[in-house]
Amino acid sequence: QVQLVESGGGLVQPGGSLRLSCEASGSVVGIDAVGWYRQAPGKQRELVAIIRSDGSTKYADAVKGRFTISRDNAKNTGYLQMNSLKPEDTAVYYCNADVFDYNDPWADNYWGQGTQVTVSS
Repeated sequence: QVQLVESGGGLVQPGGSLRLSCEASGSVVGIDAVGWYRQAPGKQRELVAIIRSDGSTKYADAVKGRFTISRDNAKNTGYLQMNSLKPEDTAVYYCNADVFDYNDPWADNYWGQGTQVTVSS
């Protein structure tokens, strides 16, 4: 059984920073691509950033230069460092990852439970 466990959300003032974490737990052998998505009230879920196993990254235009995605393969964990936060960054942030487990040679795709990020003064 594999789970993605997210942490690090909360309330922050405009211009502040938060760091989100996403740990793959359970019978995990390793993780491939890790992505962060967000969904604001009344809007569709959108890609924020993604990092592949080779370390290559892709960002949404709205967060380029402010957010940094990273990973720690030894800990099966992905991170999203968010700086210079704006009220429009307010959303539920979801982690998504392709995870290899001991029972299957093919990676399966998983979603985290979501963590609320609120940017407000």
